[in-house]
Amino acid sequence: MAAPAAEPAAEQSATMSIYKAARRIKRRASTLYNALRSVAEDAAFVAEVAALWPALPLVANLRCGLWYAPPRDFNATCYFKSTDGHAGNWSFSTARLNLHLALLAGDRGGCIIIDSTRRGKRFPDSMSKTIPIWCCVLNRAVERYRLRAIQKGRESSAMLNRDAENNSCPSNWDSSVHLPVWVLDTEKNAVEGRIEEWTDQFELCGADIHSLAIKLQKPLRPLWISQRTRIWLNEVPELDSWDFTPIILISASASDAFSTQRMSSEFSWQYIPGAGDDEESWARGLTPTLFWKHKYELLDAGPDHCNQLVADIVEKDRVYHAQRGEHSPQIAAKPLKSHDDVKCNDDRTSYMWPVKLDPTDTQCSDNVPLLFWIGTLNLAVSSTLQVADAFVGVDCILNCDSTSKLPSNSSENSYLELSIVGSKDDRFSLMKNLSKAIDFAKRNLVAERKILVCCQNGEDISICVALAIVTLLFDDNGCFDYGNSFMKRDITKLEMRKRLVFICKFAVNARPSRGNLKQVYGFLCNEKERLSHLA
Repeated sequence: MAAPAAEPAAEQSATMSIYKAARRIKRRASTLYNALRSVAEDAAFVAEVAALWPALPLVANLRCGLWYAPPRDFNATCYFKSTDGHAGNWSFSTARLNLHLALLAGDRGGCIIIDSTRRGKRFPDSMSKTIPIWCCVLNRAVERYRLRAIQKGRESSAMLNRDAENNSCPSNWDSSVHLPVWVLDTEKNAVEGRIEEWTDQFELCGADIHSLAIKLQKPLRPLWISQRTRIWLNEVPELDSWDFTPIILISASASDAFSTQRMSSEFSWQYIPGAGDDEESWARGLTPTLFWKHKYELLDAGPDHCNQLVADIVEKDRVYHAQRGEHSPQIAAKPLKSHDDVKCNDDRTSYMWPVKLDPTDTQCSDNVPLLFWIGTLNLAVSSTLQVADAFVGVDCILNCDSTSKLPSNSSENSYLELSIVGSKDDRFSLMKNLSKAIDFAKRNLVAERKILVCCQNGEDISICVALAIVTLLFDDNGCFDYGNSFMKRDITKLEMRKRLVFICKFAVNARPSRGNLKQVYGFLCNEKERLSHLA
């Protein structure tokens, strides 16, 4: 009986052997050292291209783009999702307007955006379609705005200076869609057919198109550069020679479909295209800031000692901030598996710690604030990973970080801690805690106290909580009215989108997730119904 039972097992082992072998080879290549070495090599290419136009600001597309240049080299960050450019799923997101990027490009004559992709493509879909759609929609909105201004006889030199007049005329202003040549004509036609619809949505969401019309002297236009692009150094065009504002899109990685063997003076390693992507799966707590701070010692450590060195660097950084009373929680991470002859010194459970930026070494520029004040509403948003100095000028704190602890010097009246997790972990966590957040905010706004809303990254949950506060407690003019106007208006997604655009105008790093925004909308609808019954 034993022999027949062994045969199916042997057959199953034989049929799975190719799959297992392929998975094992892939895991063996995707080591921490290979990833860091690949990032360093791609960063050298990014530096060469950026040096061709030194006057243009360098911008990282979150989060992958942050790995490919030292933090001090970045002037700003942006957030364009590849999913908004997937075939058949094209969209223009009013939750990710990135208007600060358009204003920066208009002010500096253009910008350079860094990103990469792990797939066997030259460019991620965020660069192939999402950003070109964004450029076209903004151009068309500015064109419409100027045409209306001309028709109403309100054109003035304050909006159009002499140098911009020719490019700003309706006949010279290019508002067509510029997609790369590898995008099929059928897809291009489908995108062009929806530009007017997206432009209408952009105008209705309450974005500050007037500021765009003033800043943009030339229409936005994307240009694509990859490691396969040939650039003749003696023919690099000057910025003034272009009749558009260039948005130069650099795909940092080579478009090799598979890892390739590379050699250095001491070690051999395998190149990983788009190594900076999905950092949670490989970085083991290392951040772009820490990588660039310890770049040479990490690369010199070699494959055998890289993991242990990263663990030491991350732990020292955690202790450094913990000793100064700064936020430094420990998070258990899934251990790596060992594979045959591959040495792995970290098969036991390891720990990762989210690491904040050094005060002297910010991710973007020295001008990036630690917290963002929402207009004059006495409301600010920030990350709990920032230094304690960020809380200067704040009277009370609404902490939405589920991993943080109550500061010892805070009282119940000036501090509220809500254990809120993202929608992927709990679809109703935010909705269940919003009523407490609103009550806390209302009580302190009545007392004219300045409120800080913070979460772990300062980009999602804190933004959504601030959105609920602004929608429920402030009128259309941004005045605190105890929630009286909330009862007099309909709660629609358009109204909520307008207030989100208002918040993102100040909190330029905002990246609220769709799941959390749905919870905010559901809470506001339920609250409107509850208050109606009470009335």
